[in-house]
Amino acid sequence: MRHSFVSIVISILTIIYISIFIIDQTERGIILRFGKVLRDHENKPIIYKPGIHFKIPFIEIVKILDARIQTLEIQADRYLTSENKDLMVDSYLKWRVTDFSRYYVATGGGKPYQAETLLKRKFSDRLRSEFGRLSVNDIITDSRGRLTVDVRDALNKGTSIDESTKETDTDIANAVARVEKEINIKLPVVNANSMTALGIRVVDVRIKKIELPNEIFDAIYARMRAEREAVARQHRSRGQEEATKIRAVADKTVTETLAEAERASLILMGEGNAIATKLFADTFRQDPEFYAFIRSLRAYEKSFKNGDDIFIISPNTDFLRFMKAPN
Repeated sequence: MRHSFVSIVISILTIIYISIFIIDQTERGIILRFGKVLRDHENKPIIYKPGIHFKIPFIEIVKILDARIQTLEIQADRYLTSENKDLMVDSYLKWRVTDFSRYYVATGGGKPYQAETLLKRKFSDRLRSEFGRLSVNDIITDSRGRLTVDVRDALNKGTSIDESTKETDTDIANAVARVEKEINIKLPVVNANSMTALGIRVVDVRIKKIELPNEIFDAIYARMRAEREAVARQHRSRGQEEATKIRAVADKTVTETLAEAERASLILMGEGNAIATKLFADTFRQDPEFYAFIRSLRAYEKSFKNGDDIFIISPNTDFLRFMKAPN
């Protein structure tokens, strides 16, 4: 008897344990009964908020969905402006689930990667369309803030039919059709190509970086390098021209200075020779014989520099008269 009572208590506690589920502050829950989202008498999905809740064991299954704002990084991609110029754009967006029932069915069981896949495609298509109507100057100036707001609003509210986003819009519309089939009622009027149709709201869109593709960078650098080299060549040619002018002026100054110095030296030499000649003349007039004697001695000094000098000359010549008769 006691053993049976313990078994019953344990069974009851087990049932109570598996009947209780707890929803965290950052989450929301929905219950699936026989694979269908549990709804109230007004056919609205029952969303379980943070706290302790109960379910029917073995019949109802709890699905926990993240209620926080999610960040979706968009890989840098190439976009074409209205001027047919390529830009590499690195961006991200923030989104959150607003309709958990719609989101669960549209994403095939609350799978975030499916929602992010559609969100990435829709965002890229919308951003490409916005870039296509703006110039580079518009994008990098005041229109950049307006651009992100327009993209966010287009994602939340949807857009008119656009051939460039037709494939993505079709996938979103198919997800909406699955939702309507699941609940078997007509949903409130929502643009079928908007994120709202998937139970998602885009909170914010941001562009982190806009830059030119690498090949355009290389072309710009090559052009800048060519321009700088042209300027350098121009400066070098001007420098060479100035150097030639300065060198010519210097050569002219040197030539003129040397010519002036030579002229002055010739004048001084002439004046010196004149003075010397005058001195010789005065000396000659005062004592011609002594002058002749001195001149002969100087001639001997210059002629007989060492003992090896040999002269073949007549002994009767007047040049040797002071050697033969010094007195």
